[in-house]
Amino acid sequence: MLTNMKQYQLEPLNLEGVRQLVSWAAQEGWNPGPQDAEIFYQTDPEGFYGFYDQDELIAGGAIVSYSGKFGFMGLFIVQPGLRSKGLGQQLWYQRRNLLLSRLKSGAAIGMDGVVAMQSFYNKGGFEMAFRSERYRRMGSFFAPYANVECIDTNDLQQILDYDTRCFGFPRPEFLKQWLKLSSSFKFCYVEQGTVRGYAVLRKVIDGYKIGPLFADDALIAEALYLTCLSSATGEAVFLDAPVVNSAAIEMLKKYKATYVFECGRMYYGNPPLLPMSNIYGITTFELG
Repeated sequence: MLTNMKQYQLEPLNLEGVRQLVSWAAQEGWNPGPQDAEIFYQTDPEGFYGFYDQDELIAGGAIVSYSGKFGFMGLFIVQPGLRSKGLGQQLWYQRRNLLLSRLKSGAAIGMDGVVAMQSFYNKGGFEMAFRSERYRRMGSFFAPYANVECIDTNDLQQILDYDTRCFGFPRPEFLKQWLKLSSSFKFCYVEQGTVRGYAVLRKVIDGYKIGPLFADDALIAEALYLTCLSSATGEAVFLDAPVVNSAAIEMLKKYKATYVFECGRMYYGNPPLLPMSNIYGITTFELG
């Protein structure tokens, strides 16, 4: 097992390799969902790489390409006993460079970095765009909203279009699977036949996570948030809200959700112009 700091070569991960990364993420307390590995892998089967030592995976991460127009680096994990030896630095720079080669000229890369690693990522060319704070609240019942309904196949194209506007890039491979998650709830806010917001509430190891939560305004976001809370009564419910959207933070404080931790959205290259006032909860820290 890793007797010296030799130069390792990136090797692609198959689905089992991605499952191993998600398993490590669970041990780190990242609180993934039971289907995360499968959906992440299906989003971009060529988007996961790692280092092996004597056929054993020792470190890895995602370098997902969204049709070459945008990249995202996440799920970056080194086996605990091998940290602080330079292995992670090797892996991170090799992943960054390989992802750049997979993208079209001028395409940016995003990532959500924990506070302790942000200075390292900055040295690697990533600039801070905004912070996202994770909040936790126990689910409880609230009166239903007439305009909130479960997403069905008739809503799919509108949801894909709405998501593209809020995420910044089309991601149909990801979203079509995300909307099929079992043990989860998917809601949209519809007004006169038009989707004006949507949310996905997915089961994770500890409770549920909401992601994304996109909405035209604060009242619609609140309707979706409370519907999610009502669907997870007695369970912990987490939401990762961009701090730059003050309405999102105000909503969470209004309902006495408590701060857990935060990440910083950072970009290599020109950041996409996102409608931050419509983003009340990002989708995942792993894939954007």
